[in-house]
Amino acid sequence: MATTAELFEEPFVADEYIERLAWRTPGGGSRGGEAFDPKRLLEEFVNHIQELQVMDERIQRKVEKLEQQCQKEAKEFAKKVQELQKSNQVAFQHFQELDEHISYVATKVCHLGDQLEGVNTPRQRAVEAQKLMKYFNEFLDGELKSDVFTNSEKIKEAADIIQKLHLIAQELPFDRFSEVKSKIASKYHDLECQLIQEFTSAQRRGEISRMREVAAVLLHFKGYSHCVDVYIKQCQEGAFLRNDVFEDAAILCQRVNKQVGEVFSNPETVLAKLIQNIFEVKLQSYVKDQLEEHRKSDAEQYLKNLYDLYTRTTNLSSKLMEFNLGTDKQTFLSKLIKSIFISYLENYIEVEIGYLKSRSAMILQRYYDSKNHQKRSIGTGGIQDLKERIRQRTNLPLGPSIDTHGETFLSQEVVVNLLQETKQAFERCHRLSDPSDLPKNAFRIFSMLVEFLCTEHIDYALETGLAGIPSSDSKNANLYFLDVVHQANTIFHLFDKQFNDHLMPLISSSPKLSECLQKKKDIIEQMEVKLDMGIDRTLNCMIGQMKHILAAEQKKTDFKPEDENNVLIQYTNACVKVCGYVRKQVEKIRNSMDGKNVDTVLMELGVRFHRLIYEHLQQYSYSCMGGMLAICDVAEYRKCAKDFKIALVLQLFDTLHALCNLLVVAPDNLKQVCSGEQLANLDKNILHSFVQLRVDYRSSRLARHFS
Repeated sequence: MATTAELFEEPFVADEYIERLAWRTPGGGSRGGEAFDPKRLLEEFVNHIQELQVMDERIQRKVEKLEQQCQKEAKEFAKKVQELQKSNQVAFQHFQELDEHISYVATKVCHLGDQLEGVNTPRQRAVEAQKLMKYFNEFLDGELKSDVFTNSEKIKEAADIIQKLHLIAQELPFDRFSEVKSKIASKYHDLECQLIQEFTSAQRRGEISRMREVAAVLLHFKGYSHCVDVYIKQCQEGAFLRNDVFEDAAILCQRVNKQVGEVFSNPETVLAKLIQNIFEVKLQSYVKDQLEEHRKSDAEQYLKNLYDLYTRTTNLSSKLMEFNLGTDKQTFLSKLIKSIFISYLENYIEVEIGYLKSRSAMILQRYYDSKNHQKRSIGTGGIQDLKERIRQRTNLPLGPSIDTHGETFLSQEVVVNLLQETKQAFERCHRLSDPSDLPKNAFRIFSMLVEFLCTEHIDYALETGLAGIPSSDSKNANLYFLDVVHQANTIFHLFDKQFNDHLMPLISSSPKLSECLQKKKDIIEQMEVKLDMGIDRTLNCMIGQMKHILAAEQKKTDFKPEDENNVLIQYTNACVKVCGYVRKQVEKIRNSMDGKNVDTVLMELGVRFHRLIYEHLQQYSYSCMGGMLAICDVAEYRKCAKDFKIALVLQLFDTLHALCNLLVVAPDNLKQVCSGEQLANLDKNILHSFVQLRVDYRSSRLARHFS
């Protein structure tokens, strides 16, 4: 059986169990050269099965015994639990009885206490009334003998007594008790004065406990408010010695806030009264002195002082919000601020607009004076409007051209000064305007900016720049309008930045937003029309300059040389000068504009440049060598066109270069060249017009190709 038990290993696997049993049996396997003996293995298996059956029976008996024992112990445990539950119920009943008994005793004790108090309270009142009658008799006799009235150390007890006597005396008829009422009132007043004096002395000595004690006694006297006034007055003694009254006020309130709760039973009321006194006396006087000095004589300093004082006052108010001042401290502090500044804020925007107008006009006038320029009047209405409409439709210069000597009459310094003044005005407007008036006031400031920056400065410069553009047939014309465009573009960016950064936050949630956006849109569109007009006329002048160069430098013999075999130049002098001029203008355009505007203007110039060269080439006859030179010129023009970095312009010059090949191609190859990729889509008349420029066009072979 021990051997059988050894075969049971955890975890139990039947196959492994059989393997171990067979391995242990002699002849059960082929180990050590032994032969396999199935009979012996079968015999071993039968014996082992019998052993397992015996083991199973024994284990089964043991399990039954343990189950019986477990059932017995479970019954005993259940019996014990029932006994404990019964004991617990008995204890709970005893506890309830004890609790009811305790409640009964407590009720009796409370009832007894009420009875005792009912007996004691009338007795105490009677004793108190007897004492008061005794003190009243002393006032009636006219001689105060009690120690409480004669001993200065018992002023607290005397104050309590005299306060009660004063209330009693008010109920007595005046005709019979006038004298005693007068004596009590006199004593009441004397004690009140003594208490206030005692409070004042304690405050000067810094005795917080004594101050608290006296304030508690005075709380029931009519002079309590006077005690608070004395406290407030003494708190401010020596508190405002520096130049910064706002910082002094904040420090004072911080110090008093820590102390007032230890002295008075209503600290929030006392602190609020102190703050009210500071605002209505100290701050109001200080603000008046600072503002009235400049109110009529110096608007700039007045506005700066008003903004600074109002800002510092509101900052002080924000610091005071940390303190307990009662339920609605926000409204309380707002009313105090309003009481100081209301007379200055009512007409603030009128002062702001007046100052901004005069300041902006002065900045502009000072600039024009520095240029020794007398500003021309740009008329409106009538003939001027008619001229403007004609000029916009025809792009003709109406009136004489003005020589500006290269002056754009646009100054970044002037613009920065105007924007800085407006920025400060917006900041003041945000701080000083009533919330309901803020969008309206901000719009008025914006209108001033539009008037002086956009109309009086930029628009005037554009008008002057337009008048300064020479006619397209002028020789050696200086083109300064692109400088105007460059500076105007920079100014527009600054103008737009201020619009978004400083105006938008003030009007973003009001109906004035759409009005401002429309006004901005109108002024920009108006100026863009003039810029477009000036750029267009400038491009015309550039083309005119190129025409003058070509007319002066290009000779008929360039393309029909007398000696075909002795041509030493790669391209004509006219081509060199035109390309040099064009490259300078392209660079100037790139420096004067940004974004898509550069590509738009360069494309327009490139198209006009191409048209000019195309028409120019149509004016000459070409020999074979002259045609080669024309191709070289166009190749140089095409190289110049690459600087434009505009696909359309380069394509036009590629086509023109292909057309010039018609000037030199052999007559037999002419049809093949015309059907090439670059020329196949062109009108036949255009191809014919170029072929006609050949000196040998009259030959029958050439004419036959286009018959």
